[in-house]
Amino acid sequence: MFTRNTMSAASGNLCFIVIISILLSGIFQPVSATAQLYFTKAKQALLIDAATNTILFAKNHNVRIPPASLAKIMTMEVVFSRLKSGSLALEDTFIVSENAWRKGGTSSGGSTMFAKLNSDIRLDDLAHGVIVQSGNDASIVIAEGIAGSEAAFAGLMNERAKKIGLTNSNFRNSTGLPDADQYVTMLDMGKLARHVIHTYPEYYQFYSKPEFTWNEIKQRNRNPILKMDIGADGMKTGYTKASGYAIVASAIRDGNRLIAVLSGMTSKRQRAEETRKILDWGFRAFEKIELFKEGEIIGEADVYGGERNVPVVGKNAVAIYLPIGYRKNIRARISYIGPLVPPIEEGQKVALLKVWIGDTLSQETPLYAAESVNSGDLRQRVTDAVKELLLRQF
Repeated sequence: MFTRNTMSAASGNLCFIVIISILLSGIFQPVSATAQLYFTKAKQALLIDAATNTILFAKNHNVRIPPASLAKIMTMEVVFSRLKSGSLALEDTFIVSENAWRKGGTSSGGSTMFAKLNSDIRLDDLAHGVIVQSGNDASIVIAEGIAGSEAAFAGLMNERAKKIGLTNSNFRNSTGLPDADQYVTMLDMGKLARHVIHTYPEYYQFYSKPEFTWNEIKQRNRNPILKMDIGADGMKTGYTKASGYAIVASAIRDGNRLIAVLSGMTSKRQRAEETRKILDWGFRAFEKIELFKEGEIIGEADVYGGERNVPVVGKNAVAIYLPIGYRKNIRARISYIGPLVPPIEEGQKVALLKVWIGDTLSQETPLYAAESVNSGDLRQRVTDAVKELLLRQF
């Protein structure tokens, strides 16, 4: 069943939302939201399926918190993007400044790569120093080498964050060391982790390295779940007094990847245990349901003055994960700012499919025009003009 609602947008255009009620064979039964199906001691938490981008669990996931060393994932995203573009190479070398040595070295009391003052270090080694050892010195050396200063590099971090779609984060340094104006959310960190995993597979494998030696000092990877037999292959831990113990973790079982983001825990032991538990639960407690097959028309969007409305499809099959034994009514909406204006090209991104499980917005999938739509004749344009005028009035 399709119905159409309208609401005014900030731009003065209309935002058309097609509401699709999906009841799969009548097997859904109303139960509590997914967030109530699981308990974690973490103050903030998020669990997502990496393939479908389904939110499996969320707790205070939009609350702003200090990132601690989780900020270094954003630091490395800047590096990876430049490696991918060819403007940097792993063989490039960077000089260890006095600032990096004092602020991030042994005497700082924080996590360090043990980089020597005024030494030249390859980016490959610095990247391992950041990822495996969480070296503050390595992070600062990279920031200064790329942008000249940490402040300038933070600007690059925020530019990249905006491009990726992180809407509720602000970075002030490359290390995650305390700053009153630096914050992230679990939702943004989940988006960032998924982006890094999917976009830079050749560099993401750095996060699975069990240890790294520099300056004749061997350090083991700080990620506790790498040693557990749960399919873990990355990513990053963090700690400050304000944030508590935090982690972004990813694991694969039977070809399915889950990403967990947790913060606000009271000890390393609790961090390790809560991460293992939520990943175990995620792999056991959910099943994949295909909502629309690849190429299947999901709905259509209005095209103002067009020869017809435009049918929309997903890029691939659209699937979602549901709790086993707790299948719910699914609500799906095709949402777009519109009406759309012709010409619309086949394959053009025109809308989002938003899917709720109960009261939880669990997934947003881009939708694309299934065919091209050109301008209609004079009669069609006049009809659409009258329709829009009436909608604006009522």
